[in-house]
Amino acid sequence: MDLERKSQSLGKRPALIVVDMIVGFTDPACDLGSDCPGVIQANQALLAEFRARDFPVFFTTTIYHNPEEASVFRGHVPALNLLTPESEWVAVDPRLKRGAHEYLVEKKLASAFFGTDLADRLASNGADSLIVTGLTTSGCVRATALDGLQHNYPVFIPREAVGDRNHEAHLANLHDLHAKYADVVDLDALLKLLEQNI
Repeated sequence: MDLERKSQSLGKRPALIVVDMIVGFTDPACDLGSDCPGVIQANQALLAEFRARDFPVFFTTTIYHNPEEASVFRGHVPALNLLTPESEWVAVDPRLKRGAHEYLVEKKLASAFFGTDLADRLASNGADSLIVTGLTTSGCVRATALDGLQHNYPVFIPREAVGDRNHEAHLANLHDLHAKYADVVDLDALLKLLEQNI
């Protein structure tokens, strides 16, 4: 039996968290990557709306500076060792055109909140709700969405703006996130909510 759930309201100052839309994840030439043009396009549309309204935008990347950082995680998923400061893989995908004023959160593990200053920066920017996008749905997107809720933010996930190397895992996690932790919505519906947010 499914639990009763109620949809949340988008706040007056939502923040966009673009999770790990880095070259290593968007380029299938990388062991961590996948071909995701639709996810790129959906994020471009959201970014355009956020930039037009001067709402806060945060990007994340995953970078390891030494062997001790997240050693258990990297031991479990050795391909993560490709994400070093000098590699091309840790840069935000250039198609998203990250602005100099759009903060880049450097993380080591799945959640954009864990071991970072994201929570403080959201508070200082007056964020009252979160839109979480990016890669991957079953990993860093999910972890960030859960931590967003645990920081007491309503969390929205536009289904077209997230992706996963495993399509079944993508669908299962969207179902679970919507049931308990976030509002999974269509991109067009979310863009209309943003347009109405004056």
